[in-house]
Amino acid sequence: MITPAGKECRFYYQDYFRGRSEQECRLIKANSRSPRWQPKDCATCPVPDILLANGNPNLVLEATVNPGFLGLNRHVSVYAFCSLHLIEVTKPEVGCPKCAAERPGLRELFDNLE
Repeated sequence: MITPAGKECRFYYQDYFRGRSEQECRLIKANSRSPRWQPKDCATCPVPDILLANGNPNLVLEATVNPGFLGLNRHVSVYAFCSLHLIEVTKPEVGCPKCAAERPGLRELFDNLE
């Protein structure tokens, strides 16, 4: 679905059917240690960009809202984990380095086609 910030995110959910007014981030809702999600959190959330850059099905994300000082600088931080190799992924936009090493590159794919 399209977030309030205008980006596509599979974790965002909204329902306005027949008078309902529901909005939620299911990724943040799943994290019990995180403060409650607010629609303005989508403006600075890195998750839609991570999902757009990396399509690895083994990448597991956990998001937390960091309230900042007196509610200022409120932002979303993301922890990424590879469920296949059981390692922390430091750059979720790039993905798991071990998963990337297992996939053939474009050069190898084109060499095999010839």
